[in-house]
Amino acid sequence: MRDELLDPQQGPDDATVEPELDSSVGTDGGSPDATLDGPALRPRSLADFVGQPELKARLRIILEAARRRGQAADHLLFAGPPGLGKTTLSGIVANEMGVQLHITSGPTLERAGDLAAILTQLGDGDVLFIDEIHRLSRTVEEVLYPAVEDFQLDIVLGKGPAARSIRLDLPRFTLVGATTRTGLITGPLRDRFGLVARLDYYDVADLELIVTRASGIVGADLGKGGAHEIARRSRGTPRIANRLLRRVRDFAEVEARGEIDREVASAGLEMFGVDEIGLDKVDRAILSSLCDLFGGGPVGAEVCFISDAPRGDDELFPGEVGDLLNRQLTAMNLGRGEVYLTAAIKCRPPGQRHPKPDECANCHGHLERQLELVRPRSICCLGAAASQSLLGLPAPIQELRGHVHDWHGLPVVCTYHPAYVLDNPKVKPAVWDDLKLLMKAIGRPVGGK
Repeated sequence: MRDELLDPQQGPDDATVEPELDSSVGTDGGSPDATLDGPALRPRSLADFVGQPELKARLRIILEAARRRGQAADHLLFAGPPGLGKTTLSGIVANEMGVQLHITSGPTLERAGDLAAILTQLGDGDVLFIDEIHRLSRTVEEVLYPAVEDFQLDIVLGKGPAARSIRLDLPRFTLVGATTRTGLITGPLRDRFGLVARLDYYDVADLELIVTRASGIVGADLGKGGAHEIARRSRGTPRIANRLLRRVRDFAEVEARGEIDREVASAGLEMFGVDEIGLDKVDRAILSSLCDLFGGGPVGAEVCFISDAPRGDDELFPGEVGDLLNRQLTAMNLGRGEVYLTAAIKCRPPGQRHPKPDECANCHGHLERQLELVRPRSICCLGAAASQSLLGLPAPIQELRGHVHDWHGLPVVCTYHPAYVLDNPKVKPAVWDDLKLLMKAIGRPVGGK
């Protein structure tokens, strides 16, 4: 960082939103949902937020406790698919605490100076919302650590031997992160959040309430069954529900005297190409391609990594194990979209023990079917259980690794599981040799170690 960071100017990527923000269109820091239809569709308080009851209850406790202490709320991480309300919840946190909301996103923070400029603009108790936080660069992430933990910012002045470091105090603030890819967030960053919450898809009843509320904002005249028809085709997502409501409103105003009952909603959605389960023409074309051309599997999977068994409640490679695997993928020049992850058995054995041979045998048919559908170019077995299950060889992993095996014409390389590598760092060179062997087998260049 350079000396000018001591007097940063607010950049275009940092939008500041007042808690009493005006919902009109075209104002700096206006609500992202402000439209020509009128007020913003986003609710402003927890009481108005529909759905996610467990998350709302936890947030209410955290925010009320922070208000009573007169302190900033703890840092929050919201995860889940797009359109479920992560950005909305960040605005609610700021509004409930009566502070300003500063909005930015991971991809826009390219340099450490970008983040420093935003941090020095924060006021006491303000909320900093970083969307797609999993896309932060490692350099920016390192600057963020002392800011969220100690509320201090490290700045380097000068260059070379004359360079010196100073530490600036920051006001206590609340970091709210949003991500659609929890597994791509590094362990040290994830551990610095006081609450990590996952948003689930909404049921039809909650979406009906959302559509009914939005209808009063966008000026739609809902009749009997109209809200239900729109809600059940919204695929559990409020953002889709609001979009479909606006299209049906347009249809009703032109073709049906403005009132939206079940028949009008159904006809309007059919006219816009939305079928009974909420899929449009593009969705159906994508699914048809996946089924007909790729057998239902991921498109372009270069490597299928087979673990022994799930090691977390909902993840194959949780925490530090996943972080190590991500580093290995980076070293192999593999994007996450080029990789398919699965396990020899589909449920976690009691006590985190290794799977037994009979357990692997019971799931072997399912594993083979997965590989037939995914059609990867190569396979990497992680650990003895996965290697022995796929290849049908009882040899220990020390004998199976270091060679390219064959499974129905696909190259297979066996190596140590990342969890074993964390406990036994001395095997790292052997693992790297195995990964290079795999990439050589499929003709892919390999990055640095």
